[in-house]
Amino acid sequence: MITTLSGETSRLRTTVEFVREQDTATLLPLLLPGLDGPELRALVERCRFSHAALLVFPSDEAELTAMLGDCGLVAPAPPRPSVVVRDRLALRHRRRAADLDVRILRPAVTGADGARRTVEVFALTVPPGSGLDGVAAHEREQQHEAHVAFDVTAPDPLLLRGLCATLARCGATPDGGGYNPHENGTVFYFGLPVEAKVGYRRVELYVPGDHRDLLAAHLDEHRAGQPAETLLRLMTGAWTTQALAVFAELRVPDAMDTGRGVPVGELAREVGARPENLAKLLRYLAMLGAVTEGRDGFRLTARGALLRADAPASMRALALMYGGPFYRSFGALGHTVRTGEVAFEHLFGEHHFGHFARDPELAELFDRSMAAGAAMFDPVPTHAALAAAAEAPAGATVVDIAGGNGELLGRVLAAHPRLRGVLLERPHAVAAARRRLAEAGLGARCDFLTGDFADVPAGGDVYVLSRVLHDWEDERCREILRHCARAMPGHADLLVVERLLPADGSVSLATAWDLHMMCNVGGRERQAAHYERLFADAGLALVGRTPLPLDGHVLHVRKAGAPSV
Repeated sequence: MITTLSGETSRLRTTVEFVREQDTATLLPLLLPGLDGPELRALVERCRFSHAALLVFPSDEAELTAMLGDCGLVAPAPPRPSVVVRDRLALRHRRRAADLDVRILRPAVTGADGARRTVEVFALTVPPGSGLDGVAAHEREQQHEAHVAFDVTAPDPLLLRGLCATLARCGATPDGGGYNPHENGTVFYFGLPVEAKVGYRRVELYVPGDHRDLLAAHLDEHRAGQPAETLLRLMTGAWTTQALAVFAELRVPDAMDTGRGVPVGELAREVGARPENLAKLLRYLAMLGAVTEGRDGFRLTARGALLRADAPASMRALALMYGGPFYRSFGALGHTVRTGEVAFEHLFGEHHFGHFARDPELAELFDRSMAAGAAMFDPVPTHAALAAAAEAPAGATVVDIAGGNGELLGRVLAAHPRLRGVLLERPHAVAAARRRLAEAGLGARCDFLTGDFADVPAGGDVYVLSRVLHDWEDERCREILRHCARAMPGHADLLVVERLLPADGSVSLATAWDLHMMCNVGGRERQAAHYERLFADAGLALVGRTPLPLDGHVLHVRKAGAPSV
C-alpha cells in the first residue's frame, strides 16, 4: 500500500509542477504545433489555461487527503461527483456507472506568471477487494483521463463553434465530453495531434453553462470513430424509450420542480415508487437531460417539463403511446419485414384505428399524442392560402378532414378571427374536439361532423389533410384525395401536412417515421414527387410546398387546371 501511495503521489506532484510552469501563450503552440499567428492570438484572447488533470486511485478518502497533503495541495471544498469521467470509465471497462465512485477536487496552484490555476484531481476510490484493481492498473498505464484544460472566457455558441473548428484544423480530434449538472458546465474533449510537444494526449475546453446542443454534434463526430461504442449506444435506444415512458406514467415530472431540487425520498412517496429504484431511473434521465441532480435532490429541466401533464405543449401522451402500444408492436418489426403484415395487426388482431376506437381511454391517448406534435403546426396558420381566405369579403370556411381533437383547426381559427371551421372525425374525436375548441372560445365558429373520408363536405374554401395520407397505402390515398377533389369548389385550396422523405437520402425524421408507419399502421412516408403523382391521379395538382418544423412540409394543392394563385 505504501508503494502504491508513493507512486500516486509522485504522479500528482509531476502534474502540479507542470501547472506551475506553463501559461496559455506558451502552452498552446506546444499542444497544437499547426497554429498560425492569428489563430494563436485568437485562442489566447478567448481561452485561459486553467488546469491539468490526473486520475488517481486512493483506497479511501483518508488516503486521498494524505496524497494531497504530500504535494502541498489543499482542496477548497469536499470532493464532488464527476459524472463525465464516471461514465467514460463505465463505458470503457463495461462497468455499471453506479459501481464507480469517482470524485473531483480542484486544489489551487499559483503559476510562475502569478496566475491562479488548479490541478484537477479525479479520484476513483478502489477499496481493497473491490475488484477495481484491474481498472486502476489499466488507467495508470494508458492515462486516458490525463489532460490539459482551457476555460472558454466568452461562452457564445458561435464563438465555441469557431474554437472547435480551429482545433480540428490543427489536427485535434473530438474525444468525448459531457454536461456536468453539479457545476452547470459543458466539457469538450479533444485528442491532440501526434505532433504535440507535451506528454498529454488530450485537451479539454470547459464552457460554463449548458451547451448540450453543440455537444451533441461534437459527440457524434467522436462516435463516428468509435463504431463499437456507437452501436452499443444505438442498441440501448429501447431503454431510453421506456425510461421516458415510465417517468411520464408515474407522473414523476408533475411531482418535480424546475426551480428547486426535490429529494428522491419525497418524490418516491409522492409517486408510489421505491426510492433506490427511482434514483437509478432519475440518474439515467439526467444523462438524457430530462433532470439534473444536485445536493438538494433532483430538479426538472425544461426538456423534462414537457412530460408534465399540465405543460402547455405536453408530450406526456406521446411518451405513453411510444412506450406502450407502439413499443409492443415494434417488438414484432421482424414479422413485418419478413411477411409484410402490419406488426400492430399481428399482435392486436386488428388495425390500430379500429383497436383504439373500441377503447375510449386508448383513443383519447392517441388523439392527445397526435396533438403533442403541435410544434409542426406553428407556421401553418400563416400559410398564404389561409391568409387569403381570411381576407375574403364574404368570409371563408376551413374544413379539417380527420382533424383529431382540433389542435390544428383551433390554431387556424385563433389566428384568423374571420374564418369559420368544419371538423370531420370519428365520434369520440369529435367529442374531444368540441370540448377543446369550446374551452378555447372557438366552438361557436366551428361545425362538427361525424363521419369517414367519404363524408367530406362540399363548399369549403380551404381543406386540410394533416398527417393523414401517411397512414395509408397508395390506393387508399387516391380514394381519400378523390373524395376531397369532388367536394372542393374550383377556387378551393387543399393543404396537405406531411413529412417528406428526402430525395438525396440525407438524414431526416421522415425516414424514422417511414419505419414506424410500416410497423404500426401499414402506411408510409413519401417523397414530394410521389405525392405529386397521387394528387395527379385524383385530378389535383401540387402548386407549392412550404417547410415546417420537425421535417414537416405543407403541400399546397389545387384542382388540376385551376389557377395556381
